[in-house]
Amino acid sequence: MNNVIENPTLMANAEALRQNARDASQMLKAMSHPDRLMLLCQLADGAERSVSELEELTDLHQPSLSQQIGVLRREGLIEGRRDGKHMFYRVADARALAILQTLYEQFCGAP
Repeated sequence: MNNVIENPTLMANAEALRQNARDASQMLKAMSHPDRLMLLCQLADGAERSVSELEELTDLHQPSLSQQIGVLRREGLIEGRRDGKHMFYRVADARALAILQTLYEQFCGAP
């Protein structure tokens, strides 16, 4: 006999795990593009950065920069704040920030 089929609690846990795996996969997919990862790496310390700062720090230029920021916003990984003519971005998802901090330690920091 298969205990998973007979036990509704285990089935609910398996479904929750499946949904969590889908959510994690979607987040990792959004983060996996090299340009988006460079942008996120610049935000991994939790600070806000302006678009012009991000452009300078990553050497990404319009329209590619705007396109990648748009993807990160749509996926809920970053959020923006307008101050006059300037836009500032920060990481919006605590789970993404935790992943970024680990990636930063492994790949972005000084060797």
